[in-house]
Amino acid sequence: MKTFILSNMSEILYKILEIEAEQRRRREEDALSRYNTGETRHEKQLAFHRCPKRNRWVFGGNRSGKTECGAVEAVWMARGNHPYRPNRKDVFGWVVSPTSQVQRDVAQRKVLHYLREEDIEDVIMSSGRKDNPAAGVIDQIYVKNVFGGTSIIGFKSCDQGRERFQGSSLDFVWFDEEPPRDIYEECVMRVADRKGDIFGTMTPLKGLTFVYEEIYLNARRDPEVWYEFMEWGDNPFLPAEEAERLSASFDEATLQTRRYGRFGAREGLVYPEFDETLHVIEPFPVPVSWQDTISIDPGLKNPLSAHWYAVDFDGNVYVVAEHYRAGEDVDFHAAAIRAMCDRLGWKRDAQGRITALIDPAAGQRTLASRRSVSELFYERGILTNPNVNKDVFAGVAQVKSYLSRKNPAPNLYIFSDCVNMIREFKSYFWGSGDSPRKADDHAMDELRYYLMSMPRPTRVELPGNELQRDKERRIRLLRRRGG
Repeated sequence: MKTFILSNMSEILYKILEIEAEQRRRREEDALSRYNTGETRHEKQLAFHRCPKRNRWVFGGNRSGKTECGAVEAVWMARGNHPYRPNRKDVFGWVVSPTSQVQRDVAQRKVLHYLREEDIEDVIMSSGRKDNPAAGVIDQIYVKNVFGGTSIIGFKSCDQGRERFQGSSLDFVWFDEEPPRDIYEECVMRVADRKGDIFGTMTPLKGLTFVYEEIYLNARRDPEVWYEFMEWGDNPFLPAEEAERLSASFDEATLQTRRYGRFGAREGLVYPEFDETLHVIEPFPVPVSWQDTISIDPGLKNPLSAHWYAVDFDGNVYVVAEHYRAGEDVDFHAAAIRAMCDRLGWKRDAQGRITALIDPAAGQRTLASRRSVSELFYERGILTNPNVNKDVFAGVAQVKSYLSRKNPAPNLYIFSDCVNMIREFKSYFWGSGDSPRKADDHAMDELRYYLMSMPRPTRVELPGNELQRDKERRIRLLRRRGG
């Protein structure tokens, strides 16, 4: 009897070991089930997958993890098991690479890595053997969809020309690296019928191309456009010593692209320190005690730029609202400024007047007008002070100091609805000599006027004991982070 029990136990243990071995084998073969599921996760990859926008881009350095998330996104959509987006049956999408060789070596290899053999119904080859698809160039992969249908992942290369991208209606297009404009526009049309998605993962090696304008600057203000930068430090699977070794291999200008995914001409930006993910925060109710003043760069044909500035008790500056409009007169602008002040509950003087800084040129009278712009604003209840420091070099240095992370945190934050200031930060370039280009710089000018006024917030003793004061500081930090 004892021998029988021991024999049964041995058989049970053997079966358990067999089951565990099979589970390990399946886990090893199912890379998709292991993607970003352990204790170590790539948070920026997850942010990309969670974003609900229909035109998403990752500007990433080499080995930052950008291609990985593009391949997973394509496979999730084809399989119909995307954990963060509505899923569809019988999905049809394209993976677009610069050349067929790049397709084979990069995007195709990644897609095959995340597709289990049992999830593939068929493979159609452009060249090579079907029984070894990784060694050839794939035309289409037929994928089993979890809803019972069949999805298709098609592969295209930009060197085929725009004509090869016509005709199909698609659920998604993944651009692995930057495409030419005509192919991008053709693919945008291909996803229109099915309300599909465009997503791209790229290292911006070509400089300030249409992607810089259409996606990074979002010149058309498309609400479906979203992007993020991804660098080596964001990839928890890249050893720190490897990142250091790679950093030592490049000069600073090359690092901006190869490590940080920044656009190639970024060294020409006046404020390369500006990081939208760091300096742009979601609006929150600003205490009256933080309200400081408004700064105005006037314009008639050109835009008038006005922003509302607040300063917390730690000296951090917040740009909390904007008025930005071209082709209007002082009456229009004054009414808009008063309306914004009413909406914000902005402070006024004892006579109910609004105070603001303004370009010194606004204090000058011309032959065409008997009254200056400052006087016109004064008559409409806005007291403008033209005594500001216009020293461009010193002003730029002042802005840079407020943007710097070495403080140890930045001292300048912009509310996300100040879209024109954000856009100008991203397109403000040096001209000849030590002067920025005089184009699309209205918000940048009045920001300098304000910061050169050296704001000195009223220091208020925080209530309570040291524990309470620490709590107040943490609350302010959370507000800056959008928490």
